[in-house]
Amino acid sequence: MGSISVAVVGAGTPGNVGTIARAMKNFGFSELLLVDPPELDPDGEAYGFAGHAREDVLPNHAVLDFDDLVSGYYTVGFTAITGEDDGHPVRYPFKTPVELREHLAGVDADVALVFGREGTGLSNAEFARIDEVCSIPASPDYPVLNLGQAATVALYELRELGLAEVHHPDRHTRADEAALGGLYDQFGTLLETIDHPPEKRAKTGRLFRRLLGRAHPTGREVATLRGVLRGAMSAIERARNEE
Repeated sequence: MGSISVAVVGAGTPGNVGTIARAMKNFGFSELLLVDPPELDPDGEAYGFAGHAREDVLPNHAVLDFDDLVSGYYTVGFTAITGEDDGHPVRYPFKTPVELREHLAGVDADVALVFGREGTGLSNAEFARIDEVCSIPASPDYPVLNLGQAATVALYELRELGLAEVHHPDRHTRADEAALGGLYDQFGTLLETIDHPPEKRAKTGRLFRRLLGRAHPTGREVATLRGVLRGAMSAIERARNEE
């Protein structure tokens, strides 16, 4: 696919521009496009709200007009107000951010994610020139999000298009079967040690195995559990010897 830019049309508050730049930095997007922007004072709130994005995303923004935006990019307009059916084609059909993520993965073009003004968003005339419409699912009682919030939520959902990796580990490593087998054996020994009813031991052991099978414990977790079982059996043996 091509590049993905974030475009903000007619923002009235510099702080929202800074917030959007920060969200872009968080989720792997770097090209900020501004249509009819407010003044962005390097000592003002835009740069104050931008965090580390004040060093690259925000100062490297490009200013263009709406005509150039729609002619140069595959555009996706974001809105809280959608059409309910094909009788309202300006804002219908529309996708959620998750659906949009899957769709854009197959678009071979430079894409602009377009956010409108505080309060009014993009106009119907502007939406009529947009290629795709996206809306964030929210409460029907209050579906309208602040401009900075809407962009942050949307970019979070689209992060897989901007980031090759995130700071979270992909997965944890499940303990090897030998360690798990040792834990199951120790649990069986514990059942014998506490005189668990013989006719229930096989079922109880199976339940324990299934429980850990769902949990996928790590090697360290298994080692800790084995240590606890050893300690429990040692305490039982000491108590019996004292008797």
